[in-house]
Amino acid sequence: MQPTDSIVIIPTYNERENIENVIRAVFGLRQVFDILIIDDGSPDGTAGIVKSLQKEFPGRLFLVERAGKQGLGTAYITGFRWVLNRKDYEYIFEMDADFSHNPSDLLRLRVACAKQGADVAVGSRYVEGVNVVNWPLGRVLMSYFASIYVRLVTGMKVKDTTAGFKCYRRRVLETISLDDIRFKGYAFQVEMKFTAHKCGFKIVEVPIVFVNRVAGASKMNGSIFGEALYGVLALRFRSFFHRYPHHKNKRSDRK
Repeated sequence: MQPTDSIVIIPTYNERENIENVIRAVFGLRQVFDILIIDDGSPDGTAGIVKSLQKEFPGRLFLVERAGKQGLGTAYITGFRWVLNRKDYEYIFEMDADFSHNPSDLLRLRVACAKQGADVAVGSRYVEGVNVVNWPLGRVLMSYFASIYVRLVTGMKVKDTTAGFKCYRRRVLETISLDDIRFKGYAFQVEMKFTAHKCGFKIVEVPIVFVNRVAGASKMNGSIFGEALYGVLALRFRSFFHRYPHHKNKRSDRK
């Protein structure tokens, strides 16, 4: 089995229609990635499909099962802690299970961190116009203007502030105090970028095309965007009183 320095964290809830295909797509890339699935007790049997595939991909496909739906942010925090307890991974990815994120773009995100000096690489829908396919216009506008709003409030230069397709260098997650990350929904994505920004890490956007899911049900709703919109004000306010750890400027030579 070829060792790898890269792992993709994929949270799931009722993704039986997508999970096998997305796992096979990641494992079919020319770069070797491991996969960690965080499943929130999917009643549709998603975890069972992953378990059956673990026999085919031993030592490469991992599963953490949680009791019930606990939120996207806590799923990723669980995944980050799992990864940081293992010393093998230098590049840690976030990706959706529904093919809205193209698995082949993992390669470009990794290059941004491994070769081009990024500490956090963001798969961005908005760095080159608006690259979203099959979303209703209202949802596109809501997402686009939410990112502008977040950028104005936080002072970040990231154009796709709510993006959930990312690569972190290990030292980013080691520096950020995961206990201090408060948001559980999609505002989690804003909070992680803002915290990395305040810690002095270099965030680079990599243009992607985001495609709305074909199979399965979307978890997005208005309240999720509401959390991001109102929560960012509290995030910015807290930042005036919070001391963020600054990373030591030492880069790993691992590629």
